[in-house]
Amino acid sequence: MRHRVVADLSALPLHGSGSSSQTWWGTLAFMLIEGMGFALAIGVYLYLYSLAPHWPIGAPPPDPVPGGVIALLLLASTVPNLLVARWAKRQDLRRVRIGLVIMSVAGVLPLIVRIWEFPALNVSWDSNAYGSVVWLVLGLHTLHMLTDVMDTLVLMAVMFSRHGDNRRRYGDVEDNSLYWYFVVLTWLPIYALLYGVPRL
Repeated sequence: MRHRVVADLSALPLHGSGSSSQTWWGTLAFMLIEGMGFALAIGVYLYLYSLAPHWPIGAPPPDPVPGGVIALLLLASTVPNLLVARWAKRQDLRRVRIGLVIMSVAGVLPLIVRIWEFPALNVSWDSNAYGSVVWLVLGLHTLHMLTDVMDTLVLMAVMFSRHGDNRRRYGDVEDNSLYWYFVVLTWLPIYALLYGVPRL
């Protein structure tokens, strides 16, 4: 039996970046799933808001200052995030290492401020339905920030190891940068929801 070769793919690279990478598509699917989780939590919040005669229930409106500081920190972090993605695309190991150190700090700072944000909600998670849904939404976003920070720290450790100068790892850095944009962009409507709706 004769075999006919349709195309010789041996010259193709083993790993791609951007939309030519399976990891990129996985990250995109992950963001879509998590985005739906945020949408469901926001839907619950708005549903409870529509039923309540007074909102927030049994609590003063949350203090917007800690959440506002987090918003500013997250927006500022998009600059080094953009740079580290560009450096990863160019496979500039020295700059990628510097960028990942900066992004690790940029990811930890909002998490530190978030320690003060939960008490600034002025309601406990078990006080009532309002408290539960507010803590749920804020907790979900905190979990996403923590996930990306942990990923960034792991990538930083890898890039400082002998395995760092590897085409696949540069693609991982780009995908991590993409996910951080998701973390930043989801915070903006959540901030408006948690701190704006109670003041309507």
